[in-house]
Amino acid sequence: QLQLVESGGGLVQPGGSLRLSCAASGFTLGYYAIGWFRQAPGKEREGVSCISSSDLNIYYADSVKGRFTMSRDNAKNTVYLQINSLKPEDTGVYYCAAEQAPPSAADYSGSCRTLEEYGMDYWGKGTLVTVSS
Repeated sequence: QLQLVESGGGLVQPGGSLRLSCAASGFTLGYYAIGWFRQAPGKEREGVSCISSSDLNIYYADSVKGRFTMSRDNAKNTVYLQINSLKPEDTGVYYCAAEQAPPSAADYSGSCRTLEEYGMDYWGKGTLVTVSS
């Protein structure tokens, strides 16, 4: 069964940190561009960070640059999102998603390049991040 499972969310005070994980089973993340998306209460889902299939490019939304860091551990088939200096507006459900790279691509970003969802093949169910004092 192909699936992505997010973890690491929780309740944190403003200024705090979290590390979100996205673990894949049934397929190898190393052949995919991976994105992190979030949906705040009452708002549409938005892209926050993406990493290309060979990790050569990492993209961040302007709202998270300098605070969020995305990384990948192919040995663990897991990607991470380190979130620092959390703000109340970071509250939401965080999803990871995967877009398969073409077999011939040395490095592939796909819809990750613009932090959009349209190319994503697989989605996790999300992990809730709540930033509140």
